[in-house]
Amino acid sequence: MSEEDGIICAYAFDGQGAAKPLASPEEIAASRGRPGFIWVPLQLDNERARDWIAGESGLESPIVPAVLNETPRPRCDIHENGLIVSLRGVNLNPGAEPHDMVSIRMWVDERLVISVRRRVLMAIKDIRDDIARASAARTSAAFLAELAGKLVARMDPVLTDLDDQVDALEDRLLTAPSREIRTRLGAIRRQAVALRRHIAPQREATARMVLLTLPWVGHAERDRLREVNDRITRYVEDLDSIRERAAVMQDEVADRVAEQTNRNMYLLSIVAAVFLPLGLITGLLGVNVGGIPGSGASWGFVAVCAMLGVIAIAEILFLRRRRWF
Repeated sequence: MSEEDGIICAYAFDGQGAAKPLASPEEIAASRGRPGFIWVPLQLDNERARDWIAGESGLESPIVPAVLNETPRPRCDIHENGLIVSLRGVNLNPGAEPHDMVSIRMWVDERLVISVRRRVLMAIKDIRDDIARASAARTSAAFLAELAGKLVARMDPVLTDLDDQVDALEDRLLTAPSREIRTRLGAIRRQAVALRRHIAPQREATARMVLLTLPWVGHAERDRLREVNDRITRYVEDLDSIRERAAVMQDEVADRVAEQTNRNMYLLSIVAAVFLPLGLITGLLGVNVGGIPGSGASWGFVAVCAMLGVIAIAEILFLRRRRWF
């Protein structure tokens, strides 16, 4: 298979746990009548891949736009005897943010699986590794359940790491600077919101898969999809918990900052209350007119300083007695 074909790779599954690579579009066409099913992964932004889907894949015209959708929402829709499926996985590519999720669009029927993606999806790599170990899916329904399961499994470390970050911040809440914690909590909340926005619709899509009544989808596959749906539901609940815990900690940090600000303002108010009368007296004594007491005496300055000290002590004692501090 070449880049010009727009087909990343292709496999013919024999239904016994093994899959044979197909080297060209001609081999794909020749394998379509054999037992088992065929999987053809395609690159969305390759024009030859788009032409192959529209002209050589055998898909009906209403299905092609859904498979080539640029911004798909997670879905699972039945079309005659097949499924139009869109799923998402966390972005684990180097330098990427996990919440910038990667979409995969699929057509799945009993004999054919076509998947289309724009960016590399690690779950697809996991499936190809299984094929290399001769541990391939036996049916297209099992392939769909396996892919959905691997997409969910790749989410687990990301959510676990996010939860661990919140735990660590809770432990540091009493000792770390408030500004540092507030910045990190904001980043965690944004990541949790972004992940939930993408994962929650996937729960609805997998829930529809569980209810499939197509003849080629067996009980084992529905049970596997039910397990996937339960895990996604738990992940959505975990993200809600992370977001709420982060919000509670942000409120706590805000309360601490407000309390510290109020304490500082209160201290400044006490200082102002003490020095305001002293400033008034020194201002009056500094007026450049005649008649200021002690202006001509050598002891005048000492007397004024002593008087100001006595007044300051009296004010402090008064404020202490009123329990102002």
